[in-house]
Amino acid sequence: MLLSLFRGRVVLLVNTASECGYTPQYQGLEKLWLDYKDKGLVVVGVPSNDFGAQEPGEGEAISSFCQINYGVTFPLAAKTVVSGANAHPLYQWAGAQAGMLGRPTWNFHKYLFGRDGKFVDWFSTPTKPASGKIIAAVEKALAQ
Repeated sequence: MLLSLFRGRVVLLVNTASECGYTPQYQGLEKLWLDYKDKGLVVVGVPSNDFGAQEPGEGEAISSFCQINYGVTFPLAAKTVVSGANAHPLYQWAGAQAGMLGRPTWNFHKYLFGRDGKFVDWFSTPTKPASGKIIAAVEKALAQ
């Protein structure tokens, strides 16, 4: 998935997994997407098998699971490595921006980028998509 497709939009990038205890966050991510997409937010799910081998599927199987079980309509990238030396360059860059504590250590870690593509903030796995912290950051980024 080319992130240049989202130029001029606020992006919430989330590494996801279908067999994780946090998988129900797909519902909150979908609601966030539906509530803010017309204002300029795009939620991008990035399936990853990095943590606990909790994303064993590929391509269409992942998309189908997300759509059938959680009604996901936001964009999903191809399965991607998001941690360690082999992490996708975007995740390496975002991790450097976020600092050691801001790198993904489990599924459903979230990065927020502004309309200008600059790193805004990160949110740990347990931070729910509907949390006040995420909503406030998204609304602030959308206002800029």
